[in-house]
Amino acid sequence: MQSIIETVQPYVNTIATAAAGVLTAFVLGGLNKLKTKVNVWLEARTTAAQREVIHKVAGEAFALAQTAFKEAGGERKLQEALQYASLTLSSQGIVVSQVELKSAIEKAYLEYKAKTKAVLATEAQPNEEATQAAAKEAVSGLAAKLNDFLAQATAEVTPVIQGQVHFETEPNTAPTEAAVQQTVAAE
Repeated sequence: MQSIIETVQPYVNTIATAAAGVLTAFVLGGLNKLKTKVNVWLEARTTAAQREVIHKVAGEAFALAQTAFKEAGGERKLQEALQYASLTLSSQGIVVSQVELKSAIEKAYLEYKAKTKAVLATEAQPNEEATQAAAKEAVSGLAAKLNDFLAQATAEVTPVIQGQVHFETEPNTAPTEAAVQQTVAAE
């Protein structure tokens, strides 16, 4: 029996070693896939964080160029903003191409321009109280004219007697100006 074990033992060792090798290959393959997924996830998160920093620095660069170089032309302001942003980002270890940096600064400029237009449009709108007062005044004037028109329209013509025409007016049943104003105010 001892000789059979000694004869079979090299084969068992070879099979066990091969099985351990196959198992190790599967484990390493799984770890490699996991490593790839983790690297992609980390890279995406880092890129998002870097993009946020890039846009903040671009906004700062635009603000600096806008205030420090008021009299300079647009191209000079852009060059100054690019220089500031490039130095600031490189000091933080973030490498960005000039095209990406320029586009981030241009985006900051467009956002500033949109906000400025929105503020100017808001300031140009009349306040609500003045608008309501003007509307009430217009309705009062319209009500007075309507009263005059209705008074003229309700005048009756009496039958013609021997070629004479007599005009009689009925009591004015048209709504009063106060009633019209109350109706408009209730709406």
